[in-house]
Amino acid sequence: MGATPPVCEFNWPAADFVLPATDGRSYALSDIAGENGTVVMFICNHCPYVLGVLDRLIADTVTLQGMGIGVAAICSNDAVAYPADSFENMRRMAEDRSFPFPYLHDENQAVARAYGAACTPDFFGFDRGLGLQYRGRLDAARFGASAEGVRRDLVEAMTQVAETGQGPKTQVPSMGCSIKWKMGYSASP
Repeated sequence: MGATPPVCEFNWPAADFVLPATDGRSYALSDIAGENGTVVMFICNHCPYVLGVLDRLIADTVTLQGMGIGVAAICSNDAVAYPADSFENMRRMAEDRSFPFPYLHDENQAVARAYGAACTPDFFGFDRGLGLQYRGRLDAARFGASAEGVRRDLVEAMTQVAETGQGPKTQVPSMGCSIKWKMGYSASP
């Protein structure tokens, strides 16, 4: 089922976390924070929206990291109901696709709830002080192959954040599969 996150709540402070990663380490928000900003994205292994943009997402994160922007991906889906999103399958995907960023497992879904994550993919772009400046889509191609000259919303927004500390006033929300909450959980904290 498709879901769309709410618009950016400018300057909302990033929620701290410590989560295990597919590389065998655990990462706190401070470990991934970049000198010029930070992107925290919620993705998963099985979502067709994520799979449809994964090559571009990987390429764009390399671009962002080159600008001093830290990047991490978090999978918060219920792996019992969606076994493709298990930690072992996350590890396999990160290895197979050579993820250039930590891929973190939010097994109890507390981080997704703290961020108000709505879908996969869901992008949160923070300034160097970890205030929210972007909550929008990856690019104008959305789900599927990108054409030459298509607007790269996340890269453009985070370039602006790195240069000015401010995100764009107009942002187009991401769209994707809803977070797969465990029984008894909901998106609201």
